Amino acid sequence: MTLDPIRLGLLGQSLSHSHSPALFAEKFKREGWESARYSLFELDGIAQFEEWIKTVEDQQGALAGLNVTVPYKESILPYLSALTPEAQSIGAVNAIKPLSDGTWMGHNTDSVGFLNSIRPFLRSEHERALIIGNGGAAKAVRHGLLGLGIQVAHVTRREVNWQAVRFDELSAEAVKHHKLIVHCTPVGTYPNTNECVPFPWQGVTPKHLVVDLIYNPAETQFLREARKMGAETMNGKDMLHAQAEAAWRWWRS
Repeated sequence: MTLDPIRLGLLGQSLSHSHSPALFAEKFKREGWESARYSLFELDGIAQFEEWIKTVEDQQGALAGLNVTVPYKESILPYLSALTPEAQSIGAVNAIKPLSDGTWMGHNTDSVGFLNSIRPFLRSEHERALIIGNGGAAKAVRHGLLGLGIQVAHVTRREVNWQAVRFDELSAEAVKHHKLIVHCTPVGTYPNTNECVPFPWQGVTPKHLVVDLIYNPAETQFLREARKMGAETMNGKDMLHAQAEAAWRWWRS
């Protein structure tokens, strides 16, 4: 079967940890997209985006879409001419595609990817969640959990425009009352696998579900500490796959 070539990729700053090329290579082989390619594109600063896109397409051909990751999920917004309702509501994107006029449109599949991955593990006691971080991924998780009627609070290093506490203010008692914990920062990602955000682990119990959106390594120091306290844990691998499938459908729509 001969199909039109399609060029996709991941835009970010430091991408050595990414499993996306392998994920899409497997998908292309499985589904017969022999000429499709998925590449990693490291960009030093988002201000270079428009010039960079032109250079890449002049050298490699037109791009059909890009995933966007840390640290550009929010900072890329001014360079996009349109957003889907999901992206507009969340305030961050993780997928973009070109429009017929040469501009780019943004979408967010992180939220649906997160919900699809976590839904089988949610129980009645997970009525309140602590979201660690306030970047693009944290905003997508917040959007998804609020849609399920789950109360959310953020743990951040700085003040934000919603209910949040700083790391140095977070108590073990507060952790006990939030049985769902979602770590949304890049701290602990390969190769810095020994790093971990400060956290009052004595508040974690066997009734907790602790999620780390990082998938490389498979078990972060954050998840390791939670597991020591008896919590159920999961990494971001299932979310990676779910958001990628949703992005693929959007690129091809």
